[in-house]
Amino acid sequence: MTEKATMQALAALVPQGSRVLDLGCGDGAMLDYLQRERGCSGYGVEIADANVLACVRRGVNVVQLNLDEGLALFEDNSFDMVLQIDTLPHLRNAEVMLRETARVGRAGVVAFPNFAHWPNRLSVLRGRMPVTRRLPYQWYDTPNIRVGTYKDFEVLAHKNQLRILDAFGLQDGEVVRWLPNARAGTAVFHFERAA
Repeated sequence: MTEKATMQALAALVPQGSRVLDLGCGDGAMLDYLQRERGCSGYGVEIADANVLACVRRGVNVVQLNLDEGLALFEDNSFDMVLQIDTLPHLRNAEVMLRETARVGRAGVVAFPNFAHWPNRLSVLRGRMPVTRRLPYQWYDTPNIRVGTYKDFEVLAHKNQLRILDAFGLQDGEVVRWLPNARAGTAVFHFERAA
């Protein structure tokens, strides 16, 4: 997956000039891109010292916070858009954080490795956990606490009264809309709270 094409596909879901909160923002590359290319403002949330420093060097506002502790720091509807790009698999409280995302933002974007992608299914059929570009670790050393599928997130969104505005897969930087649960290594959902 080309990083630039993926970033562009995800950024296209963020309206021009939005106030953005990027949860688990890493080195701040996405927020930096949104600031430069889409006129956005906002904050990243990150726990790793090196990534916080990288955000500061990029000129990205960052708050050092463990997401497993929640988002009590932020008021309801503080942001136009909340991003969780490759964050959910690392959280102990993924469902709580999804609800918090919907609370602090008017809309959200979640992207995560899709465990139901066909090469992953094939690996499991062969009796082994998958190791791919999107899931690059062995089962015993992965930082992922959980794995999920495109279809799993649809169920979780419905359970938590989230309305899916758009959903697709990403594979090698290309948007996949036909059979994304099987054909895409990354699941992407744009959602808002149901009225």
